Amino acid sequence: MIENEIAQTAIQLILLALVILLIPASWRVVAGPTLPDRLAAVDLITTLLIGVIVMLALVERTQVFVDMAIALAAFSFVGTISIARYISEGRVY
Repeated sequence: MIENEIAQTAIQLILLALVILLIPASWRVVAGPTLPDRLAAVDLITTLLIGVIVMLALVERTQVFVDMAIALAAFSFVGTISIARYISEGRVY
């Protein structure tokens, strides 16, 4: 655990902000007027979740969460590129 109270408070506030920001991003996925808007919102949600995982890694002081965040970022990148190509060209490969 983190011993410094200021650091603990800052991490808690950052976690709260990231979780709160998930709400409007989720709404954009549901109510997005176009498919690219929805894709951008899903990419934003993934980025916010990566931030949450990294903050939890700081709280728990473990490297496993950072590895999970890196894997999620890699999968998100590949998925975003694939869906963007499908939207623009109508094919994935």
